[in-house]
Amino acid sequence: MKIPTIHGIIERRMLINFVADSEFVQKILPEPFRPKLYEGKAIVGICLIRLKDIKPKGFPNFIGVNSENGAHRIAVEWNENGELKEGVYIPRRDTNLKLNSLIGGRIFPGKHYFAKFNVQEENNNYHLDFTSSDNTTIEIDAKLSDKFDENSIFKTIENVSNFFENGSVGYSPNGKNYEGLKLETYNWEVKPLQVSNVKSSFFEDENIFPKGSIKFDNAILMENIEHEWKSLKTIKNHCS
Repeated sequence: MKIPTIHGIIERRMLINFVADSEFVQKILPEPFRPKLYEGKAIVGICLIRLKDIKPKGFPNFIGVNSENGAHRIAVEWNENGELKEGVYIPRRDTNLKLNSLIGGRIFPGKHYFAKFNVQEENNNYHLDFTSSDNTTIEIDAKLSDKFDENSIFKTIENVSNFFENGSVGYSPNGKNYEGLKLETYNWEVKPLQVSNVKSSFFEDENIFPKGSIKFDNAILMENIEHEWKSLKTIKNHCS
């Protein structure tokens, strides 16, 4: 179902990024998606995003809703009408807004799991953890840094920024098909985070990612970004 253009503020967006062996990532991707590689590695991760004043574009701010959300993401590419496309595939979404979990797929695509978020932010230090209704957990401790991690596969903040800005299209499963949204930001600025602790029950599940097939790579931060979400054409699952 096509949704109206959604407008609001990204108050805080953390992208926690991992590198993984593409053969295992491909196993959890449906057709037509395949891993988008960087230096021979698949890029997967979690977007931890706090949204403010989310509402249909043109409506007053006071009717908007605020929420904490988590999205597990896989950088992907696919062919569409003979053209190479890129974006992210989102196998699961988590939210602290019960409205989203009850009507997921009507406002934002895909099923939303209800989760309890614990967020602490002070003096550019960040702690965030959540436990979802199916006991999926995520935890991160990080602080703002003026230097990007030189051990990252991306090497520079410019490289990682370009990678994710170019992948602003996201598809989520909804029934038998995949519904898409395009993120359009009024400005795009990312800052490096220095991470001291990161845990993810999804990415630590050795039934999905065998030991040694995935590792944490980097984390970046965006703050106070005015933006719009625009609905895209549904991709049909031809295997169903």
